[in-house]
Amino acid sequence: MIEFQKALEIVLESASLLDSESVAIGQSLGRILREDVRADLDMPPFNKSAMDGYACRKTDLGSPLDILEVIPAGKIPEKTIGKSQCSKIMTGARVPEGADCVIMIEYTCLDERGRVRFDGDKTRTNICFQGEDVKAGAVVLKTFTKLSPPDVAVLATFGCTTPLVSKKPRVGILATGDELVESTQVPEACSIRNSNSHQLCAQVLASNAFPAYYGIAKDSDDAIDCKLRQAMAENDVVLISGGVSMGDFDLVPAIMKRNGIEIKFDSIAMKPGKPTHFGVSKEGFCFGLPGNPVSTYIQFEILVKPFLYKLMGHDYQALNFSAVLAEDILVRRSDRESWLPVSLSANHQVVPLEYHGSAHINALGFADGLIVVPIGIEILPKGTVVNVRHI
Repeated sequence: MIEFQKALEIVLESASLLDSESVAIGQSLGRILREDVRADLDMPPFNKSAMDGYACRKTDLGSPLDILEVIPAGKIPEKTIGKSQCSKIMTGARVPEGADCVIMIEYTCLDERGRVRFDGDKTRTNICFQGEDVKAGAVVLKTFTKLSPPDVAVLATFGCTTPLVSKKPRVGILATGDELVESTQVPEACSIRNSNSHQLCAQVLASNAFPAYYGIAKDSDDAIDCKLRQAMAENDVVLISGGVSMGDFDLVPAIMKRNGIEIKFDSIAMKPGKPTHFGVSKEGFCFGLPGNPVSTYIQFEILVKPFLYKLMGHDYQALNFSAVLAEDILVRRSDRESWLPVSLSANHQVVPLEYHGSAHINALGFADGLIVVPIGIEILPKGTVVNVRHI
């Protein structure tokens, strides 16, 4: 049994970078860049007005200004600003030659001859100068960036309409257990619906990877072996839920080994999720996850998700924040670190949820995050500042 940080280190060190592909900009959200993106022009590409107002010379602000033209955004100015002259200009429009400032329309008035008078005390330049944001050739997005909505806007700004990104990992998902039935079925007396696979498919999608569901394998060597072989042949990563503990029908570890999968670890000093397995073969990677859904969920979030992003070249970091415990948290056994679901109160304090163990998936539906009680700690007193991992 190894500690979680060691398990995470082993998983990430085992990752090998996937190939790259070009995608349409509309399909790029969440993808991982595989090359630097450089500006193909200055930004702004010309001196542009930051305000609706009048483009003029600062030295002429004390005298009435004759209006030469109106310059909307997108129009090239036709007139050069000379002494006691101005052009009416709109936000985003190109500033005409000769002007060195734009006076806001709110600080002007027209005299009886239709000339513009500045009635403010002073003015800023109110010009966004060419290249003040970005110079042509500058790196605007770095390799291995996970593309966010603002990043997509940057791609569009600089004409990168088919960015080069990492291919998405293909992830095979299968469940094991004689007790499982599909979610479309009504369980009989000793059966339960297979929730793990749907949960894992959703988590894989949320990690910008491709899930492929291989169904339920009954607790037999042949059934599990057949589905595992197919999934390993068709995917980069395989996730098996169930069959990895110490029971008579926990057949997965032996079948993994039989299929040439070298198991890097077979248990983690944490709860839930102690019997988590991770293995590597020539065909790809395999995680053997516990059968209880909270265990499966947490192990995916803390081990599998960072691994999938590492395959794409990105160092995934979960959102974490600090908050104060609203009440004591007691741990019955402290030989393993405990991951517990919590919620946030109206005054942003951490409140432990009613939690019956790793089968209690409903608890996660009310959770705002997870906290970790370290090994050897039996109580976290009220008022303790804890780190909350957002879910």
